[in-house]
Amino acid sequence: SFSLASTAITCFTRGLDLRKQTEDVLCPANCPLWQFYVFGDGVYASLSSVCGAAIHRGVITNAGGAVRVQTLPGQENYPAVNANGIQSQVLSRWASSFSVTPGTNNPALEAVGRSVSTARPATGKRPKKPLEKKAGNKDCKADIAFLIDGSYNIGQRRFNLQKNFVGKVAVMLGIGTEGPHVGVVQASEHPKIEFYLKNFTAAKEVLFAIKELGFRGGNSNTGKALKHTAQKFFSMENGARKGIPKIIVVFLDGWPSDDLEEAGIVAREFGVNVFIVSVAKPTTEELGMVQDIGFIDKAVCRNNGFFSYQMPSWFGTTKYVKPLVQKLCSHEQMLCSKTCYNSVNIGFLIDGSSSVGESNFRLMLEFISNVAKAFEISDIGSKIATVQFTYDQRTEFSFTDYTTKEKVLSAIRNIRYMSGGTATGDAISFTTRNVFGPVKDGANKNFLIILTDGQSYDDVRGPAVAAQKAGITVFSVGVAWAPLDDLKDMASEPRESHTFFTREFTGLEQMVPDVIRGICKDFLDSKQ
Repeated sequence: SFSLASTAITCFTRGLDLRKQTEDVLCPANCPLWQFYVFGDGVYASLSSVCGAAIHRGVITNAGGAVRVQTLPGQENYPAVNANGIQSQVLSRWASSFSVTPGTNNPALEAVGRSVSTARPATGKRPKKPLEKKAGNKDCKADIAFLIDGSYNIGQRRFNLQKNFVGKVAVMLGIGTEGPHVGVVQASEHPKIEFYLKNFTAAKEVLFAIKELGFRGGNSNTGKALKHTAQKFFSMENGARKGIPKIIVVFLDGWPSDDLEEAGIVAREFGVNVFIVSVAKPTTEELGMVQDIGFIDKAVCRNNGFFSYQMPSWFGTTKYVKPLVQKLCSHEQMLCSKTCYNSVNIGFLIDGSSSVGESNFRLMLEFISNVAKAFEISDIGSKIATVQFTYDQRTEFSFTDYTTKEKVLSAIRNIRYMSGGTATGDAISFTTRNVFGPVKDGANKNFLIILTDGQSYDDVRGPAVAAQKAGITVFSVGVAWAPLDDLKDMASEPRESHTFFTREFTGLEQMVPDVIRGICKDFLDSKQ
């Protein structure tokens, strides 16, 4: 029989994110097929999306379902095959693989990703211990602010209907200690945070708090309220949780009195996913009063249709509850969340000294490509830079040169081997100043990965400490004759987890998943 220990995963969970030899997982429904990265056919490189591989293999359809994932050794030449709407890609070598077979469906978990399993009406029986907190719907990962309309536009009567609707959404979400947490902000002349995420962790308490909300009236300064919520609502002390998507659901009756564009930009900078639920769109004669007709497109997280939601009026809204809840619970669609994959700058410092040699230099470049491949590189996402050093330094490309994964990978392939001495300390100082200097005030977290195969002719500790003081996390990766003391002197604390060593250049490949995991762990630990 099926073990209850099956893990609900997202569309983007990869083989290398799973820890067990054999793992039962549950894929959500409606994953965007075009976003899947899959390498191989039948045997998939662990860099592949698990759910993508399962659809490619025909184990599940896009309706999701149970999959058993078996870890396998790495191999050479993963082929590209088009199957079931997914084009898998070629990969020449990878350190580990997996296969997918059908899992056994468990009715208790069937609801994952499709409907909210915890939102069942309570039975007549009273629980013995009323104080026991419910875990809630663990499969819905979200910290949500409902930004409700409290303006004269909506008026007292529709304000009450809005409260009822928000209450129904809150119940269906499956609020609980391990489920979604919600708070409410009222937009009117001035925004008012009515309650925070940390105030209530049970649906009953939230419902009561929503019932008690008083109507404020005034202009609908939704832009002002959205900006205030993005900046102030999601702090750790107010109950925001690490690694959980931050969401603001803006309810708008009619149109806003102020501008939403700047607020939308601020929300995206803070890693907040903005949804707009518009009710009773402005009539033709009212449109003359709207500052910017395209206000919805400018405020939402992405203008892709997913983040805007329309209801004709506040009457008969029950049928709109479930589709909205499904959107709020599909955390793999929260494109504005900051994750380690889309919010880091990774600089690679590569030893080009003569002891490395051309063919080993190529293995170093392959290592860099494989690390870079795991990240979402774009103008607003993660960025990659590389510097090669001997006694001199050469910036191969900086963080602003390439903003797509394809261009970065092709630039890495085209790096030419310098050959010469080894001055690692100078190279670290050069990289801190010239490569990280220009991005030091950006939102991304900065990482430097140093690859070297030998003893440096200069001091490495001073420059590495300066790099760390400048906010750069340093990983040192040593090969062959690189002295362990130097590697540890360069690495960030805790040194053990930031220092890697292999005797042979061929051993670099095995380290890729650990380096990626290390970056993600540091990223999460650094969040607020």
